[in-house]
Amino acid sequence: MRAEVLRIYKSVHTWTGIVSGMALFIAFYAGALTVFKEPLARWASPPAQQAAVPLERAQELILRTLQAEPAAARGFTLHLRDTENVPGRLSWTVRDAEADDHDHRHLRHFVATLDAEGRAVTQPAAPTQLGQFIDVLHRVVGLPVDNDPNRWVMGVVSALYALALVSGVIVLLPSLVKDFFALRVGPNLKRMWLDAHNVVGIVSLPFHVVMALTAVVFAFHDGLYALQDRLLHEGRLATAFQRAPAADGAAPRDAAAMRPPAELLAAVAQVAPGFVPTAMQYQQPTGARAAVRVWGQDESAVAPRAHGGFVVVDPYSARIVGREALPGQQSAPNTVISSIFALHMASFAGDPVKWLYFVLGLAGAWLFYSGNLLWIESRRKRGAEPPRRTRWMAAATIGVCLGSVCGISATIAAAKWLPGLVDDVGAGHRWTYYAVFFAAIGWAFWRGSARGSVQLLWAAVVLTAAIPASSLLGALAPGLGPWAPASGAALAVDLTAAAGAALLAWMARATARRVHHGPAPSVWAASQAAPTAAQVPATAGREG
Repeated sequence: MRAEVLRIYKSVHTWTGIVSGMALFIAFYAGALTVFKEPLARWASPPAQQAAVPLERAQELILRTLQAEPAAARGFTLHLRDTENVPGRLSWTVRDAEADDHDHRHLRHFVATLDAEGRAVTQPAAPTQLGQFIDVLHRVVGLPVDNDPNRWVMGVVSALYALALVSGVIVLLPSLVKDFFALRVGPNLKRMWLDAHNVVGIVSLPFHVVMALTAVVFAFHDGLYALQDRLLHEGRLATAFQRAPAADGAAPRDAAAMRPPAELLAAVAQVAPGFVPTAMQYQQPTGARAAVRVWGQDESAVAPRAHGGFVVVDPYSARIVGREALPGQQSAPNTVISSIFALHMASFAGDPVKWLYFVLGLAGAWLFYSGNLLWIESRRKRGAEPPRRTRWMAAATIGVCLGSVCGISATIAAAKWLPGLVDDVGAGHRWTYYAVFFAAIGWAFWRGSARGSVQLLWAAVVLTAAIPASSLLGALAPGLGPWAPASGAALAVDLTAAAGAALLAWMARATARRVHHGPAPSVWAASQAAPTAAQVPATAGREG
């Protein structure tokens, strides 16, 4: 390939990477944590929220609740597992009319239980929104609301990401065989970082291609469906997903005639023996088109959603009426679509794949971070002061990337304290994250990229260590507010956070060495005369 063509692709790779790199760092770092959204929710939920009504009395609970709460007749969920993040055996939500379908800030949660006399008792619920908030950061690259405009921003960033992948592979092709496993460790840290960047990028290329393409589809899927509806379905696409229309003026059905949940689960077990139900979602249970989605997991098959798949059952006849989303029994087109979701969300093959995606997500975040740092280092000329735009880019990279790490750790650590401090826990998570995030950006510009990087890394150490510290404090002094982990899943969050704090501490120490002993002038050297000079984590240290 001619040298001038390679230069063009290298320029495309560099600038698309720089434009999208900081946003993608947030998306990948938050996305790595989102893989374990349920353990995070369990860690952030007090054990007292576990359901008290036994499953044997589920039918009684359903009937009493429908009599007492008309709003529940629109739809409710019967939870089959007792975990910390389940607010009650039976729950439902009410969404504000003007709210976006993806925006969970405007949902009001309710739960129902039975008192000693067998009467339904309804109360508002406040399930943790920690996992949901981190997922929103992942889906809209750090923006605060999951709505159409922000998803479009994510789609544009993902398109740039795909372009950076293609151009990067083309640039690396001429030296791929020679340099693929070359990691030249030595005094030239820039060379070592470039080698590591290339190896990580090539090894994880299939993962990144899947992430880029599926993210673009997720961002623009409403527009794609609208175009498909107009061109192929003559405006009738929505009817393909609906059951037969109900007769006009049909009277409400008698909920007492519904089959007990145990019978519906038995019907599902006959058609899907390996399917493990986790929840039953009743839709319009007293209407002419009543249906129950039995959600669950089958680790031997591809699930269409992160929380599994479902089979649709008629609650009055216990007849299976839909298997389109049942893992292992989907049609070929649905399997293709489900595979796209599964590959993006790691909803297949159980915990080993989740841990693999967790590592790949963190490696992806490092890839974007290191890409920006390599570009910044390439601007350094021996004996010359770094230009202002290079110092600004270095401070922005440090502030945004380490600020997101600090912000996410802070909002996780706050999860066990917020319920006793604020009425709106979801708003508390948002305020905590963005206060820390923007403070970190301001600090990076004030202190400079070198000093700021060391200080922000130590801040990340403290905030990440505060996660297991909150649980330890809950065990030692439960009256203060936090609580100790009540399950293995919750304990795993504490152990992972402790390991993360140790890794960040190692990075902070290595970065400090580069700041104080690295060559100057450089944006990564504390000895630079300009007050905005400083250094990036050892993760960022390098020499030309």
